[in-house]
Amino acid sequence: MFCLRNYWSPAFASVKEGPVRHHIKFNCVVVCGARGPRPRYPRVWKTRKKIGTISKSQKLVECIKGLSNVKEEVYGALDSFVAWELEFPLIVVKKALKKLEDEKEWKRIIQVIKWMFNKGQGKTMGSYYTLLNALIEDGRIEEAEELFRMVFSRYMEGLPRTFFMRIISFYYSAGEHDKMFEIFADMEELGVRPDGSIIRMLGDVFQKIEMMDKYEKLKKKYPPPKWEYRYIKGKRIRIRVYPDSKTEETAKGDHDNDELGEVESIQLDNELEEEASSGLDRSVLDDATCGDLEYI
Repeated sequence: MFCLRNYWSPAFASVKEGPVRHHIKFNCVVVCGARGPRPRYPRVWKTRKKIGTISKSQKLVECIKGLSNVKEEVYGALDSFVAWELEFPLIVVKKALKKLEDEKEWKRIIQVIKWMFNKGQGKTMGSYYTLLNALIEDGRIEEAEELFRMVFSRYMEGLPRTFFMRIISFYYSAGEHDKMFEIFADMEELGVRPDGSIIRMLGDVFQKIEMMDKYEKLKKKYPPPKWEYRYIKGKRIRIRVYPDSKTEETAKGDHDNDELGEVESIQLDNELEEEASSGLDRSVLDDATCGDLEYI
């Protein structure tokens, strides 16, 4: 038998000992200890661009904007839009509602929210408030009152103050003073502190109907706040509030008022300088001083 166990040839002498070098170069190489380098190709299923919620919400708005006000047509378009979704696109619908609210499409907002409620989705305080505002703006007063009574009876102790503010402001603009007083009585019974705008509206109504005793009691029970918080570029600033109505102490004369105004401006500058030390820009503080300070 032919055997090359101890055979040596000069042809084998040209081969140098050491690691084997590969002359093929790849852009993206993963070195494998057993088999050397191999190319890493891009994965096709990760190269597709994902559609974000903003573009989806825009498509939803465009899908229902050109339709008529027929309920079946709008609901059918919405059903076909979410037909292939694994889960209900709640974020997409909420962003679409925000866009419709900016464009003041109140009828579309009502249709979309009612369709979402029929699906059993999105029954939150924000959705109820958006629906209430849309019903009031669209002039559907009976439905708005029915919705407020339903939400009030269901979430009596946890109802946000914004619902009371919206319904009282509507009754104030409509001139329905008795309903204003009923809502305000419910607020006091539940322990919800009224906002400054509610106090101003109630005070105007008491002055119109010449109920000065109740007006004085209201002002005594809910005096205007001395401080307010403003959000400037995402930072919370505490600013002193100066009401428009002058008290007897500050109305002694023009000279005293000028001195008081100078003292107040110095105090405001000192407050803003203190906030400047916490990291706010001077331009932001100048914007705060130029704004009108009204108590909420």
